Amino acid sequence: SVSKNLRLNDFQPEEEYVYLTYSLKNDKKEETKILLENYRVLLQKALDWLWERTKIEKKETKKGKKATKIKITLPKKKEVYKVLRDELEKVNKLASHYVDKAISDAYSILGSWKRRAEKVQASLSKPTLRKVYVRVKSTLRKVDGEEVRITIRPYEYVTFSWSHTWFSRRVEGLELGEPIIKEDKVHLPFRYKLPWFTPLDFLAIDSNLYTLDAYDGEKFITFSLKELYSLKFGMELKRGRIQSFASKHGKKGKLLMRKYSHRERNRVLDYVHKFVNKLLEVYPLTMFAVEKLNKKEMFQDASDRLSKKISRTVWRSIHRVLKYKAPLYGSFVKEVSPHLTSKSCPRCGWVSRKVGRTFHCERCGFTLDRQLNASLNIYLKMCGFPHLFFTPTGSRWVGVIPLKGRRGMSGAMPRDSGEAQGLRIGYKFMKIQ
Repeated sequence: SVSKNLRLNDFQPEEEYVYLTYSLKNDKKEETKILLENYRVLLQKALDWLWERTKIEKKETKKGKKATKIKITLPKKKEVYKVLRDELEKVNKLASHYVDKAISDAYSILGSWKRRAEKVQASLSKPTLRKVYVRVKSTLRKVDGEEVRITIRPYEYVTFSWSHTWFSRRVEGLELGEPIIKEDKVHLPFRYKLPWFTPLDFLAIDSNLYTLDAYDGEKFITFSLKELYSLKFGMELKRGRIQSFASKHGKKGKLLMRKYSHRERNRVLDYVHKFVNKLLEVYPLTMFAVEKLNKKEMFQDASDRLSKKISRTVWRSIHRVLKYKAPLYGSFVKEVSPHLTSKSCPRCGWVSRKVGRTFHCERCGFTLDRQLNASLNIYLKMCGFPHLFFTPTGSRWVGVIPLKGRRGMSGAMPRDSGEAQGLRIGYKFMKIQ
């Protein structure tokens, strides 16, 4: 009976997709204005209705102190869905499916507010709607060739075409997802089904201020980010002058500041995308391991000087772009915890209390540059082994070639060889065309 329930599909890898989103100028503002205004009414009505039934409780957590714990309870969707839907239908002037979408969006807004409010990161007042956009459900849009027809009301439609756009050839044969309509733009997400690949290489990346130091199982590779850091530093100086100008020129200054901020973001993202493209060309079909970094925690223990340097880094942007572009090259990205990666010995697991440019293990004598040591430990974490694995016949490395001789079970110090530093190879992506 067990064999009858088993199917061959159960042993197949799950299908994975990458979404590529492109934007069109909204040249149907009059038609979409009706949709946006009426949808805003629906969403505000749903938000108000749910807010009236939301419970906010405050509990004291410590005796004799004012510290309180906030607990927020939203009405259960299954219990109130039908009643809320009937209430929204009374004011609805759009297609009926927009009512369901408004309820889902209202729960999404309140859920996000709840998470932040319970962490004391948001006020306990009702969330307010700013610029409303509409994510069109698949039941409300019809794709015909290189255009999509969106239903606003029964027998009332608006059509957007991407036939003569710069990305039309890129999305040929891809499936369109749920379009997002805004006042000035229309975003079109296309779904790309990923072919199944087995990674041939592994690369562990340690993110630092001026470099990305990596280890691929045989050698260390250093990717220079000095140009990107210099770009951010120069923009920071220029932004300071523009902010000084903006504070004295009112609306004109604000427009200039907004224009410059947009230009700065585009230049940084342009560099990041070119860098990631080059990295993936060098390492296709690769499993990448990157650190799951939290800048907010870094600022807490850093000096003012170091905090300024950290603020100029774009590690998360590099990791994010790498994460969504890697599958297009048959690669994958895995995030690992950066905890103690630069302070731990990859051979015996000993943790050093000293922080310096070079890591030295007082237990087994392993010595290596701190940044290279971090990439080596990230590699081991990616493989599932935090440090050296001991067997009845002795100690051995798992998935990593030994770099510093062999540590005997008698406790003798290993031979002091420097081949690890010699394996470092530098790649310069300073001038990417």
